[in-house]
Amino acid sequence: MRGTWLPVVGRRLFSLVWVVLGVSLITFTISHLVPGDPARLIAGDRATPEIVAHIRAQLGLDLPLPQQYLRYMGQLLQGDLGISIRTHRPVLQDLAAYFPATLELALVALCLATLLGIPLGVLSAVYRNRFVDHIARTVAVAGISTPAFWLGLGLIVIFYGQLGWLPGGGRLAQGMAPPPAVTGLYLIDAALAGEWAVWRSALRHILLPALTLSFVHLGVVARQVRSSMLEQLAEDYIRTARAYGLSAWAVVLRHALPNAMIPSVTVLGLALGDLLYGAVLTETVFSWPGMGAYVVDSIQALDFPAVMGFAVVVSFAYVLLNLLIDLAYRWLDPRIRGVG
Repeated sequence: MRGTWLPVVGRRLFSLVWVVLGVSLITFTISHLVPGDPARLIAGDRATPEIVAHIRAQLGLDLPLPQQYLRYMGQLLQGDLGISIRTHRPVLQDLAAYFPATLELALVALCLATLLGIPLGVLSAVYRNRFVDHIARTVAVAGISTPAFWLGLGLIVIFYGQLGWLPGGGRLAQGMAPPPAVTGLYLIDAALAGEWAVWRSALRHILLPALTLSFVHLGVVARQVRSSMLEQLAEDYIRTARAYGLSAWAVVLRHALPNAMIPSVTVLGLALGDLLYGAVLTETVFSWPGMGAYVVDSIQALDFPAVMGFAVVVSFAYVLLNLLIDLAYRWLDPRIRGVG
């Protein structure tokens, strides 16, 4: 059994090399096509040409572009993402500091998309072509087509500006100290420390950005579950279960739903990778101190190492998530365990 998993792991790890190479090359090319001079931004408008030239030499920006890229890849192979032009700290150190906030937001958004999308898809399939189905499909289409920044601004206007129920940005209330760092995820760290006031504040602050980030994937999950449920409800074993006298919802929840969730694992797993990328706009709208806000500030400052580091790290995580999805799929579905 173990041998059947090795080809999958080997292929994914091999593809990881090409993904990182391709992402780094594309990001490097695009970032250097953007007009502007990072050395001039660092030195200031009043700096002399000599000072600007000295900074360019320090950063290696005076080298030809192919040589700059080879130099960057040599550092990347050693686990070095370079030094941020904007913060003057190692990019890996910056990303490690901002990553927990993005991961927490993505995980809560994924939980919301799962908890809302699965029931929506089930109801849509059970009540096919009826009022509930029409409502569920409308919500799914709205989720897929609504821009995140527009939805986020709308939620801020309603729940913060008009109703005053939830805060409009940040991770904690102003003046409140974060919990002792264990995982970097405030909800978990506050619960571990027993600081429930901090936990409630963290929960209230994360609800709006997580709901905004999850809305697109809520629609995707609902459509996938609906499609899988319709396929399962038409199978012979479902008719057999009904013939044995099981109630309608027992057949749906005990038999159809577990089998329908097997192909949905792929959608849910890939959604986490999409959420890490998609958090850029949401974090900007809600002033969320994660990797998204960090990379937006880096783009504005023409901080090439930071932008490339973000793209490489998230792409690396995306490929690893794909690997875990493949392994989970093989574990859940015995029919493909023996397929190499």
